[in-house]
Amino acid sequence: MEKKKRRFRWKDFPLAVKVLCQVGMIALILFITNMLMYWQVNKTMQRLDSVYASNVNLTELAESLESVQTGMYNYLTVKTSDSLENYYRNEERYKKLLEQLNDRPVDNPVKLLEKNIRKMSETYLEYTAETVLAKRGRNVEKYKTSYAEALQMYRYLNSYISDLNVLQFKNNSSSYRTLQNSIRYIEVGSLVMLVLMMGVCILMLFYMVRGVVAPLTWLAATANLVGQANFSVKMPQTDAQDEVGVVTRAFNTMVSSLEEYMKLTKENMEKEQEMMERELLMEAHLKEAQLKYLQSQINPHFLFNSLNAGAQLAMMEDAEKTCVFVERMADFFRYNVKKGSEDATLREEVEAVENYIYILNVRFAGDIHYTTDVDESVLECRVPSMILQPIVENAVNHGIRNIEWEGFIQLRIKQMGTDIRISVSDNGKGISEERIGQILSGEIRTEENPGDSTGIGMYNVISRLELYYKQKNLLAIESAGEDQGTEVTITIPYRETEDVCIEY
Repeated sequence: MEKKKRRFRWKDFPLAVKVLCQVGMIALILFITNMLMYWQVNKTMQRLDSVYASNVNLTELAESLESVQTGMYNYLTVKTSDSLENYYRNEERYKKLLEQLNDRPVDNPVKLLEKNIRKMSETYLEYTAETVLAKRGRNVEKYKTSYAEALQMYRYLNSYISDLNVLQFKNNSSSYRTLQNSIRYIEVGSLVMLVLMMGVCILMLFYMVRGVVAPLTWLAATANLVGQANFSVKMPQTDAQDEVGVVTRAFNTMVSSLEEYMKLTKENMEKEQEMMERELLMEAHLKEAQLKYLQSQINPHFLFNSLNAGAQLAMMEDAEKTCVFVERMADFFRYNVKKGSEDATLREEVEAVENYIYILNVRFAGDIHYTTDVDESVLECRVPSMILQPIVENAVNHGIRNIEWEGFIQLRIKQMGTDIRISVSDNGKGISEERIGQILSGEIRTEENPGDSTGIGMYNVISRLELYYKQKNLLAIESAGEDQGTEVTITIPYRETEDVCIEY
């Protein structure tokens, strides 16, 4: 019973194995079809080649007969060892060619003529042999008589071979036309078979792609609905053990968690609102309420757009990369939730930025080049949470996105006396002095494209820095102009972990 539960089903195999098996099946079908077509065509071509082989053999036989006659004549004329050797060599070759001719009595005119040629050739070779022997024995009368008989037989043989060649050609021409018609039928049949096999393969490919892509498409559509704050939609439950099944179950669990989190967040916001209304009379609690309100403005669209990118990654990559992506997303969410009401260390802020850059590089195929130059000795300094990620996000969205050259973002953290200087620079579009003034003065408070952002803008960061450190002008923005890049600098007092742990 236990073995039956653990056996693998088709839907439990990884996507890569499914795709390889189905593509391999299509390739095998096409290979077998092509091999059958090749075998049929090759067989027909062999038959076509054999049609005129008999004419070629007869031509070779006639040439060999002429060589025997010429060799004998040359020996009779010059009587040298070379001419004699040449005669014997031609005679042997002619005898081998005669063995291919029919020697049995049959009703077929062609075979009967072959039999006659073979018998006459044997008589002819006897005359030539007698002529050569008489010449070697200097029997002039004998070799003259034998030569005359051989010459007459040679002429008869040439005539018969010519007649047989013509008869064979007529028969072969008829066979050739029949084979030509067969080739035409084979061409049409092969074309029809190839079209049918291609249709079958395309149909198989369609069902294969639909089986792999349909769940991911459904997952992406459901994620878009969740991105619109509709937490009542979920993917159908599945017990499949492949990547899609794992992602589906993780997605449903995440949606349930987000739904619960949003309920708790809504309840907390309602309670906060009540507290804010009561604490408006108290100046000491006003800034704390403002700080909590600013930190709660996290746009869920960013989370769900990133989740949609995770679904796309599951379609293109293996489960390992998807696992890394989900872990990075979980770390980023966890940091947002955990640090929503307290401060953080610079190390945690840097890690949050690295997770954010990783998520974006998954969504945009690694187009964001991010480097750091960080003084490790100051990373335990306490700062307001979520101050670096919004600045890096601003550099991505308004700096290097959609530029025609390769974009870079660099984060630098250095200790300068009793202060810490944090710099985020890019080589992107740059920013005008007028807009810098609007940002620093608070005239621009909201993101222009909130659907693709965490929702924490520059005004939010400036306000929380001022509330946290009770100072102004902690953040500066510099740009040389259009297409000259931008640098955002934060200068804050150095506070180690043990010095302060402010909860707000």
